[in-house]
Amino acid sequence: MEMQTVIQNFQKHGFRAVSFPTKEEAAAYLNREIDGVSVAYGGSVTVSQMGLLELLKTHNDVIGHWDIPAGMTKQEVYAKAAATDVYLTSANGASETGELVNIDGHGNRVSSALFGHKKVYFIVGVNKFEPTLEKAMWRARNVASPLNAKRLGRKTPCAVKGDRCYDCSSPERICNGFVIHARKMSSCEMEVVIVEEPLGF
Repeated sequence: MEMQTVIQNFQKHGFRAVSFPTKEEAAAYLNREIDGVSVAYGGSVTVSQMGLLELLKTHNDVIGHWDIPAGMTKQEVYAKAAATDVYLTSANGASETGELVNIDGHGNRVSSALFGHKKVYFIVGVNKFEPTLEKAMWRARNVASPLNAKRLGRKTPCAVKGDRCYDCSSPERICNGFVIHARKMSSCEMEVVIVEEPLGF
């Protein structure tokens, strides 16, 4: 993967795009960029693996459903998270041609990646990239989703067998909404932060 070409492709699609060799460098950059604002995050293993939330919490108001404050319900956290200044998420698949693919079960993550914030950061490990949008979509369904379903302890065919999407009708299915960012949304700033090492699923 030629990183400069990938960055240019995202830029052609309206995104700001940067890359860093390591998750530590990416976390340090984001910690400098995000200061004194309200921040929310989706259920992102990528963000967790970076140690980014611990850094941001020292000088920002950070909220997410993985750490529900006392006296709040998960639904109240979802509502508050939808209205923060900044939203942090990743991608289940990304293309070298400059598109992002996400799949969601509840809807909070994909909705926040579309609207409601001043800025959205997509933090994407190099393992998420495929040459084309079609292959990125395949990866999201057949690699990321089974791994996430297994991580969440879901009783779905993909989690049990761990090999591919079965397009199941399980009530525990996590693949209910599919979103492709073909271009930057016009409602807010969007930045793709590429980490040149594997992160998340």
